Amino acid sequence: MSELKINPNRRFLREEKLPHFFCSGCGCGQVLNCFTQALDALDMDTKDMVTIGGVGCTARIPVYLTSDTFHGVHGRTLAWATGVKLTKPEIPIVIFAGDGDLASIGGNHFIHAARRNLDVTVIMVNNLNFAMTGGQVAPTTPEDARTMTTPYGSAEPRFDVCELAMAAGATHVERWTTAQPVQCTAAIKRALQHKGFSLIEIVSQCPTHFGRYALRTGDPLKLIDWIKEYTYTEADEKKKTPDELVGKLKCAEFKRENKPTYAGTNNQI
Repeated sequence: MSELKINPNRRFLREEKLPHFFCSGCGCGQVLNCFTQALDALDMDTKDMVTIGGVGCTARIPVYLTSDTFHGVHGRTLAWATGVKLTKPEIPIVIFAGDGDLASIGGNHFIHAARRNLDVTVIMVNNLNFAMTGGQVAPTTPEDARTMTTPYGSAEPRFDVCELAMAAGATHVERWTTAQPVQCTAAIKRALQHKGFSLIEIVSQCPTHFGRYALRTGDPLKLIDWIKEYTYTEADEKKKTPDELVGKLKCAEFKRENKPTYAGTNNQI
């Protein structure tokens, strides 16, 4: 019998923190996997970077990485990232945040970090609700969707965080889904190599809350199928009418440009 082969990307993980705390079927584990695959492909080392998480399911991802890590209060990830980057501009900084953490309480920091073109990578796992705290409505929750705090459907228009990032001045913006792991890994690789503010949004399943409240199912495979219906690619766009795309999210590399990055003085990094 051949010996069991251990995934070499586990070298990026803190074994003492495993098993992880994510719910069964949660997409955060997939995002962690895509991230370690990107590191491996680029021959980067977590020990040479800083990873940052605030509060929420996604914010737990840095806990499992063998990097220097900040894990603290809700919505302040980019404030900490700014301080670290200004002190140690040569160190890669990766922020893991949920849609609630980044676009709600952290929205102000997000807008201004993008405006300044802070040289960091932000990986936002968008599970369409405040997942860890019980499934409340979030800035990205689709219109009319049921959540714990909108039992009759959400009356609020959703935020398109990629559009917000581009309008604010981010220089690298992409959106993909957990149903597209190859594209997610490639996007993270591009972000890690980009000098400037990178946002990689990954639309992800939340079987425990969004699935059960909004879709009446906790089956992660059914949620993946729903995500495929809720999103579309540039190839899909050519085959469908504008009416068929209303209310759906486009997946693509939206923007990538080179601009001066922020250093807090007249001298740029």
